[in-house]
Amino acid sequence: MTAFGFRSVAFATASCLAACGCASSSGPSPFTPYPGPTRPALPAAVAPSPVIPVRYQEAPQPVALPSPLPEDRLLLTAEDVVRAVLERNPTLDRMRAAAEAAAARYPQVTSLDDPMLALSTAPGSAWSPNVDYAARVELSQKLLSPGKRGLKGSAARAEAAAAVADIDDARLQLVEAAVSALADYYLAERATEVARENARILTELRQTAEAEVRAGRGLQQNINQAEVELARQEERLVALRRARQVAVARLNTLMHLPPDRPLPPPAELKSAAPLPDPVQLRTAAVSARPDVRAAADRLAAEEAALGLALKEYNPDVDVMAAYDGFWQGQNGRPLQWQVGARVNLPVRFARRDAAVAEARAKVAQRRAELARLTDRVGFEVQEAFEQLRESEEVVRLYESKVLPAADANVREAQAAYTNNRVPFLTLVEAQRGRVALRDRYYEAVAETARRRAALERAAGGQEAGFTTETQRTPSRHKTERNQKN
Repeated sequence: MTAFGFRSVAFATASCLAACGCASSSGPSPFTPYPGPTRPALPAAVAPSPVIPVRYQEAPQPVALPSPLPEDRLLLTAEDVVRAVLERNPTLDRMRAAAEAAAARYPQVTSLDDPMLALSTAPGSAWSPNVDYAARVELSQKLLSPGKRGLKGSAARAEAAAAVADIDDARLQLVEAAVSALADYYLAERATEVARENARILTELRQTAEAEVRAGRGLQQNINQAEVELARQEERLVALRRARQVAVARLNTLMHLPPDRPLPPPAELKSAAPLPDPVQLRTAAVSARPDVRAAADRLAAEEAALGLALKEYNPDVDVMAAYDGFWQGQNGRPLQWQVGARVNLPVRFARRDAAVAEARAKVAQRRAELARLTDRVGFEVQEAFEQLRESEEVVRLYESKVLPAADANVREAQAAYTNNRVPFLTLVEAQRGRVALRDRYYEAVAETARRRAALERAAGGQEAGFTTETQRTPSRHKTERNQKN
């Protein structure tokens, strides 16, 4: 081969490589959103989840976290907590990164393999006077059987969609956790108020008992009983301080803040909307629940994997073009330029049959999981609804009957003790009963908030009517007026 001929071969080789490197594959560019092939059929009740588009970025820029709470906020509401948690909690950042990583799989699995370049030469021909310089250059490209790249892309898109649905599911779980933590904080604050108010009343009762003893009309046992009750309230306050600090730490952790950061007092928790229709919630929850969508997307991925396993019975092709300088002489030069193809022979049927059986088993597993999850959605919605209805009925019962009766009982006991009709212990027991009932009332209010948030999560984020108030409820005003009277 002459020097000019070898340079021509080198130039042709470089041109072929440039064409292979720049030519687009049957799929889109890896730096643009991907339309993707047709996905396998999904259950009719479950809509496909969107896929996060992947775009090329030079380097991620640091993002400043938003302010967790308004500076002028006097009371901490559920809306403030939920907003701060969804904006700042790192769990969602982790889930978004996982979804972006899953979406980035699409261009990888749908891309062609890199072209292969082979170069061989006979070094002795370079200085031989009898032959031209001999070299062989081969360029090849592997082409998968039609449909394989599309099925790989379908599986990748379905996994990415499932990762997006996982983000929505994590949001629902964070909202429920935020409301539950705020309910714990609310309960600790209200129970502390009740304990301090009870301690104040018991101090007044002890002073009354001391005055009765000095006047010779009372018993020392009354003073001792008052001291016992005051000590019990001090113990109660110690436990409530621990519960409050734990609730504050939990809220701050959810909001990605230091655990000991001070928080405003909690607002009054109240449900402003009536109970939703459980039948409508159950019907809409199947399509609204992100975990059901994620299960359907993973089923679609396994169905695409099954189709790919069936495609493995079809051979793949390697196409090649070569220049072989070893063919020399007058008769050999027409044979120097060559084209050809290689195919694999899919004769290892045992391996392919096992792969298909494995894929079919995984599809059956995903279908059973989706059916189980779909059945469980209705139960979870109904269970959460019944629990919420119970809590709201308990709250109304305490507001309308239990607490007014407890206040009236204390007033009557105090009047009877003043007129020497009942012993001091009767008055103490009446006050103790009222405190226990008030504690139970606030527990029911907090539990109502937790159960309403649980119902919203079970219904896939559908509104269950949870709101907060920045002012106290009328029942609490009434209770405080009764105490003053």
